[in-house]
Amino acid sequence: MLKVYTCIATQHDLRLVALAAVIWATHFIAMLAFQPAVPSGYNIALTIMSLLAAIALTGTGLTIGISPRVPHGRWVGGAIVGGGIAVMHYTGMAAFEIAGRVVWDVPLVAASIILGGLFGAAALPVALHANTVKWKSLGALVLTVAICSHHFTAMAAAAIMPDPRIVISATALPADWMAAGVALVSILIILLAIIGLALDVRDLRRAGEAARMQEMADAAVEGLIVCNETEIVAANRSFAALACVDGSKPAGRPLASFFPTVSQGEFTGTAQTPLEVGLCATDGSTVPVELIRHSILYAGKQHQVLAVRDIRGRKRAEEEIHFLAHHDPLTKLPNRTSFNEKLEAEFTTHRGAERCLAVLFLDLDRFKEINELFGHLIGDAVLQCVAEKIRGILKPGQMVVPGRRRVRCDCPRSAERGLCDAHC
Repeated sequence: MLKVYTCIATQHDLRLVALAAVIWATHFIAMLAFQPAVPSGYNIALTIMSLLAAIALTGTGLTIGISPRVPHGRWVGGAIVGGGIAVMHYTGMAAFEIAGRVVWDVPLVAASIILGGLFGAAALPVALHANTVKWKSLGALVLTVAICSHHFTAMAAAAIMPDPRIVISATALPADWMAAGVALVSILIILLAIIGLALDVRDLRRAGEAARMQEMADAAVEGLIVCNETEIVAANRSFAALACVDGSKPAGRPLASFFPTVSQGEFTGTAQTPLEVGLCATDGSTVPVELIRHSILYAGKQHQVLAVRDIRGRKRAEEEIHFLAHHDPLTKLPNRTSFNEKLEAEFTTHRGAERCLAVLFLDLDRFKEINELFGHLIGDAVLQCVAEKIRGILKPGQMVVPGRRRVRCDCPRSAERGLCDAHC
């Protein structure tokens, strides 16, 4: 420990040591802080090799550390990062040319490697313990301790024996030039970090806005999709439940896969004007929907928002209203209006044609006795049964219509109207 203290206190510029710890260019600046009493320089190739080795091993360690498939990956990855520190340092020391010989203290060399490995192994678990500034800062502090403890222990393990016969090579980089290069690279890294931080903040802001838009869209009852000219970019839950019955996601799928009968021109022409189309769901069924288009600016680009309204309920109501307008509510047979339309159409078709047209009148005998003996509910059931039997023997183009012959009778309905129809 005395040798380590002496190395730090007497052989290093403490101002550069502090700078190395603050800006995290620890190895290179700490090497510049080392001031031996003999001429020195740096081999360019080996210096670059030490940098590349540090990048490669650190990247490998971080990749293993965040991988869930590696058992105890954080500790293993941190240990690899610590090993990278040792490789970088001793490769850098090999690049350090000096007018003398370097004699290594083997126990201190081993201690430096162990310190770097242990603190490096602890750095990743601490930094990845939680996604908060507190734990990330603690992890960075532990990694700084790993680098500093390794560096200064390793430097204390090196004893320089001056030898004037050893001449520094002409290609060796002077310490002043090395300092300028490290300063420029450090400033560039800091600038890139600031730019990356600004981009991250912008992306987080956009992600927050997108999340709020998604929450608002999911609260809508109608289906909403954001699309470009051919592809769905985003969709809310209502549209996913309507179109993706199999649980798949609509985003990223072609617009034509859901609306195969709608052309691009129709999409661009539906602004503020409802367009009734068929939505092809993922289970093969077709759902009648109504589309309304709006143009918006999404992610900095022009997109279309389609409001997709399920109109199956409305269609059923329209069909029911149409059915009731043209059919008898009791027997479900066509009513007098349908009969008149059919008869007029048949007259028009048969005029001038040598074909016959027949209209038959059928009477249900003793129906009044059924109502009087068994009640109107049984009478209605008889009418429904007769209507079903007649409907079953009709040929295409033939029609049966319940009559409305007015007769006088003694049923309760005649007390209200004075007359009732043949259903009685």
